[in-house]
Amino acid sequence: MPSGSTTDNILVRVLKSVFFKTATGKAGRYARNTGSLLQLLRDVLSKTNALKGAGYEALREKVGVLTRLLKAYATGDYRIVPWKTLTRIIAVLIYFLSPIDFIPDILPVVGFTDDIALIVWLFNAISTDLNDFREWESKRNTISID
Repeated sequence: MPSGSTTDNILVRVLKSVFFKTATGKAGRYARNTGSLLQLLRDVLSKTNALKGAGYEALREKVGVLTRLLKAYATGDYRIVPWKTLTRIIAVLIYFLSPIDFIPDILPVVGFTDDIALIVWLFNAISTDLNDFREWESKRNTISID
């Protein structure tokens, strides 16, 4: 994606917005409270499942990875995740859930542009940690099947 693109501009504005700063401020509290974290995951999955259409498939897949990682963290199964990564994921999901954010979700089509840009940014920012989780998840699934 070329530098200076509309998506880059939206992302910079979102990361500096009061909405994302508020979400970031809440992230640590969620990370320390298993009940709140699990409720956040239920709410996020409910919202992503409600998004219909092939255009949202990639978003649902990405959010699915994030929620599986957080669920594994919350249940104590997977704790090999840096605090910064954990709070970034939670902040992005809190932001994603909020209907009132940089571009309100009630706006048809464009309402999820900021959410998608933020999730793509997150995947790039924490790619190593996500790869580690996927590897752990793959090994765990292989062991479970045998």
